[in-house]
Amino acid sequence: MIKKRPPRLQQIFQSYDPPLFFVTICTLHRRKIDRLDLAHEAFRKYALRGTQEFNVGVGRYVIMPDHIHFFVRGDDQFDFCKWVNGLKRSISVALGATSKRPMWQPGFFDHVLRNDESYAQKWAYVRENPVRAGLVDAAAEWRYQGNIVVIDRA
Repeated sequence: MIKKRPPRLQQIFQSYDPPLFFVTICTLHRRKIDRLDLAHEAFRKYALRGTQEFNVGVGRYVIMPDHIHFFVRGDDQFDFCKWVNGLKRSISVALGATSKRPMWQPGFFDHVLRNDESYAQKWAYVRENPVRAGLVDAAAEWRYQGNIVVIDRA
């Protein structure tokens, strides 16, 4: 037995739920999405398929004219980067983007949320984006937002 040996990490940390990611994807050069209704439909279709077929849950989301914010969580088989790239591709196809005229900036911005308060704070801020942009008077009026699955940190 080794004296003064540090405890194992699993003894220090509780087991956590799979990570909850807060993600932002932006259009290339912040170009406006001409058909937000089609982008919204493609987003929802992809997210619902993820839930039904791949155990990936998209929580709350807001689709803005030049970017999308959403919360997502998957199981231990979840390939986060591949899934986000598939989402971007799905929306691109629905809107007729081409390789000569791509729709999205390369990559994306993501942040792992560590607690309930962080999720609530991020959602409160994101939900107000359409109001801050002058697109609606109240966040509830923005048609291009929603919730696919309830994530327990909501």
